Amino acid sequence: MESVLKVDKINVYYGAIHAIKGISFEVNKGEIVTLIGANGAGKSTTLHTVSGLLRSKTGDIKFLGESIAKTPAHRIVARGISHVPEGRRIFQEMTVRENLEMGAYITKKERIKGNVEYVYEQFPRLKERRSQIAGTLSGGEQQMLAMGRALMSDPELLMLDEPSMGLAPILVDQIFEIISNLNKTGTTILLVEQNANMALSIADRAYVIETGKIMLSGTGKELAKSEEVKKAYLGG
Repeated sequence: MESVLKVDKINVYYGAIHAIKGISFEVNKGEIVTLIGANGAGKSTTLHTVSGLLRSKTGDIKFLGESIAKTPAHRIVARGISHVPEGRRIFQEMTVRENLEMGAYITKKERIKGNVEYVYEQFPRLKERRSQIAGTLSGGEQQMLAMGRALMSDPELLMLDEPSMGLAPILVDQIFEIISNLNKTGTTILLVEQNANMALSIADRAYVIETGKIMLSGTGKELAKSEEVKKAYLGG
């Protein structure tokens, strides 16, 4: 399989705190790969390092075969990685349509209209709300908008950080169905999620992170059946 992202032995520090300890993992084209683990395990830090917001002291990060370990964050977006951060971070005072257009700042002008239509196909609710001020949307709608905005740059890899956080169970189901559908249309996805049940149910492969280290890896189905994972993360 073609490798989209290869993370090799990265070590990340916050001052004296060793947050990521020699993590290695891979995401292949067309996959959903999920990182699961408790709060503070290092999942979000890993995504921030891939997207260039943090730097690793060692190792390498390769995207489509080329190192991006020292590439500035804005250039990483231009290379084809979109990162939907924890907490959504939409532009609250702008309309839905304006938020989407902000996500297209590196997109060729002739592609923007088609990309907006694609986002509206994936998220019909956003089309209904296109003129609404984003800060007045519900939590689920704001999550859809954050994901839609990330798709506006035609990413080769979509990274999602805790997309279900703070959402009602019915909306969580809806968001995961959308993630699965996006993957079926060809988007490769790296998913960080505390809701391990949901994440493993749609993931091709998964990695369990504990205190900055990868402790287990396997297919989503394998880890969902693992007694160790069940006990720690699935309430089994």
